[in-house]
Amino acid sequence: MNFNFAHPYFLLLLLLLPFLAWLRSRQIKEAAFLYSSVTLLRGVANLKRSSARAFLIRLRWLILVLCILAMARPRLSEGKTSVKASGIDIVVALDLSMSMAAMDFEKNGERVNRLDIAKDVLESFVKKRTNDRLGLVAFAGRAYIAAPLTLDHDFFQLNLDRLQLGIVEDGTAIGSSLTAALNRLRDVESKSRIVILMTDGQNNSGKVPPLTAAEAAEALGVKIYTIGVGTKGMAPYPQKGPFGRTNFVQMKVNIDEETLKGIADKTGGKYYRADNSESFRQIYEEIDSLEKTEVEMQQYTKHEVLAAWFLLPGLILLILEMILNNTIWRKLP
Repeated sequence: MNFNFAHPYFLLLLLLLPFLAWLRSRQIKEAAFLYSSVTLLRGVANLKRSSARAFLIRLRWLILVLCILAMARPRLSEGKTSVKASGIDIVVALDLSMSMAAMDFEKNGERVNRLDIAKDVLESFVKKRTNDRLGLVAFAGRAYIAAPLTLDHDFFQLNLDRLQLGIVEDGTAIGSSLTAALNRLRDVESKSRIVILMTDGQNNSGKVPPLTAAEAAEALGVKIYTIGVGTKGMAPYPQKGPFGRTNFVQMKVNIDEETLKGIADKTGGKYYRADNSESFRQIYEEIDSLEKTEVEMQQYTKHEVLAAWFLLPGLILLILEMILNNTIWRKLP
């Protein structure tokens, strides 16, 4: 543990104090009274000058020194502590098309839609990847960045929670979502870069074909894991009745598994089919186990800031100086 200053350049102000003290002494004129005769001062001629004024001046300089030291942020530095960083950057591309409203999953015994279960499983996955940088792309008819790559997982989770169906025009732009994810990963240096794509449909929007985006990912060395979300065959979709009652209509599931497999195979990833809540969680557990790498050690120093230990006495002395200067040591104008 050692003592140092976070902003030592403020200490240069201390070098100005002697010059300011000299300059002040040159400018101050002694107060004086005019008397018609010196005989009027015989009774006070031998009185000594009060030291109060000199004491108050020194007190002001001490206050100024303490304030300058506080500005320099004195601190105690406590050794070095190791932190872990995996070197893995992960961007999740999440489908927000209206077909994700299909309620073919269960959570705690209750029926939930595909988006809710996808967000819930992703949240559990994020909690395990404490040392990874994570980014989020949301897409439907177009794709947009919901969260940039970040180590702040609370920020990531906040943006994940904000995603809702209907906030993007409907459609399924798989190629555009992959392109947006790749743009987040293109210029970053890391040991491993992966994209996790979750969708329940077929590419029908956007200007970039999914396999073209996969070729770009292959060239960049980005691995893509694809997840087809939803049961096979038919799925119950909620519809509002004339009196506000929710009815369920069975609709056919159309997941382009061939394209999703092609994307994963081309980039060295893997395709999964999540047709129930348990399989969904197992998929992320497998991805978690596959995407492990040796941690690299980084160092940081823990600091305890001591500025208050200088600033507080300075404020106390300032108040004391003001009280003395305006009460018992008050001087005439």
